[in-house]
Order: sequence, then C-alpha cells, then structure tokens
Amino acid sequence: MKKKSIISWCIFAVCLITTVVLWFMVDAQDVEYEEVEARVVSAVTKQVKNRSNGTTYDFYEVMVDYNGKTVELENVHNTYQYPQGKMVTAYLANNGRLFANVEGVSSSTPLATVYFVFLFGSFIMLFVALYYTGKANQEKIEAK
Repeated sequence: MKKKSIISWCIFAVCLITTVVLWFMVDAQDVEYEEVEARVVSAVTKQVKNRSNGTTYDFYEVMVDYNGKTVELENVHNTYQYPQGKMVTAYLANNGRLFANVEGVSSSTPLATVYFVFLFGSFIMLFVALYYTGKANQEKIEAK
C-alpha cells in the first residue's frame, strides 16, 4: 500500500501542477468570436427539484433567432434580461455556437476543456492519495 500511496501522491502533484499551468494558459488565451445581434424567441426558466433534500435548481433556456435559424443561447444566467422580441448581443464562437457572454466562449475552447479535466482529475487523485495513505498507515499500525 505504501507504493500505491506514493504513486498516487506523485500523480496528484503532476495533475495539480498541470492544472495551474493550464489555468494561466486559459486565462491568457485570445479567443476568437464575433459579436452578433439576435432576436429573442423565448426565454424559459426550468426548475428541477431534488427529491432527497427539497432544494430546487434553476435552468435557463433562451432561444434566439439568428440568420433565420432558431438556436439556443448558451451560458445564460437569467431570463429576465431576455424578453421575447428583444434584440440582444450574442457572441458567435468559431464552432458556430452562440453565447450570452465572452466567458462562455472562452470556457468552451478545447484548452479550457483540458483544464477542467485536469482540475477534476486533481480532486479525484487527492482523494485516492488520501485513501491509500490511510490504508498504508493502518497496515503499519496493524503490523506493530
């Protein structure tokens, strides 16, 4: 178990360092997008209730008309800013997706996706390393 613990801590360190480096790279990247105008077709707030604890979560679905097509506006944080018929500024990413803000464009890049993978991997490896360290310590105690 001691060997697994050491390997887990090494993998965690690599993931953490990679996450930090990627964060700086994502922050410094120059995302390409185009500001466009779109007309709001509909804006709906959907609520999902967690049955186990009773809390509700809001999901916002805003549909806009852009170039004669109805598409979803992504990364929307509310619906009250999007009354039906209103012309809004949207951000068209290189992949053809429309976003409500620039942060949505930058968080949808491949580099940002890799960053999030390493971020979650770091958390997972932290718990794995702690688990194997605890197991190794428990075996050490039992051996005495």
